[in-house]
Amino acid sequence: MIPAKEDLIETYKRVRKYVNRTPVLTSTTINGWIDGEVFFKCENFQKMGAFKMRGAIQAIAKLSDAQKKLGVITHSSGNFGQAVALAAKNLGVKAYIVMPENAPSVKKEAVAGYGGEITFCESTLEARENTSEKIRKETGASFLHPSNNINVILGNSTAAYELLEDIPDLDYILTPVGGGGLLAGTALAAQYFGNGCEVIAGEPFEADDAYRSLQSGKIEVNLTANTIADGLRTHLGDKNFPIIQKLVKDIIRVEEQEIVDAMRIIWERLKIVVEPSCAVPLAALLREKEKFRNKKIGIILSGGNVDLNNLPFS
Repeated sequence: MIPAKEDLIETYKRVRKYVNRTPVLTSTTINGWIDGEVFFKCENFQKMGAFKMRGAIQAIAKLSDAQKKLGVITHSSGNFGQAVALAAKNLGVKAYIVMPENAPSVKKEAVAGYGGEITFCESTLEARENTSEKIRKETGASFLHPSNNINVILGNSTAAYELLEDIPDLDYILTPVGGGGLLAGTALAAQYFGNGCEVIAGEPFEADDAYRSLQSGKIEVNLTANTIADGLRTHLGDKNFPIIQKLVKDIIRVEEQEIVDAMRIIWERLKIVVEPSCAVPLAALLREKEKFRNKKIGIILSGGNVDLNNLPFS
């Protein structure tokens, strides 16, 4: 079932107390390149550095008191683990985070710093899921999926909700798509609060399962996902796919070099730190800029948790 407008309003009233209202930046140079207006919603300035804080807060806040006492659990190599750990800390809830042994040390340290109890496992999806299920059975903690959870999707919608309050007459909003939670939430916000605003996703050719899913009408997966956009290597789920199917206008695929180029443009022109996945919507915009000529375009900059020792440009 697709959430109603009232669900998004209620979610925003709940979530806004715990998140940053992130700024919207513009660049005259980028506007000139596409002959339009681009508004960047900077979720890289969000608490823990990514939009995922919004979904984590909503998902935990909606649990019953009895569920909260038993804690929450998720498996994540990065942003969602950090988001759950911090959101749980803010709400006084115990957080169990399953992380692969090869997760970046900076992300392990961040989860621990937010008070999450980390359990390490092998770096396979099967190991993550099995370890999470074992802890769930032992503790009774509620499992939170990073993207295929209606309350996570509702929490994610608040970024575009804010953007449309600030810039109400957008023609398009672009987001990256990986697991589909941000895209589905953005599409809901545009549907209910936009004025004919269409939502388009950017996706790497190297991990184009969402593009193929829209074409085939069923959830497709990637056999390999050899993309620099590490946050987009997951696939859609049965909660977000129906929303995306109904409300998302298009998905534009981009090459790896286009992602690197767009990431560099954001660093150079906006003077801010973003991760590769975050640059994919701008890459899509620049790839098909004729489509957006004379239009007003919002871009959700999804996050800025990047390994500064491993940048794709020098």
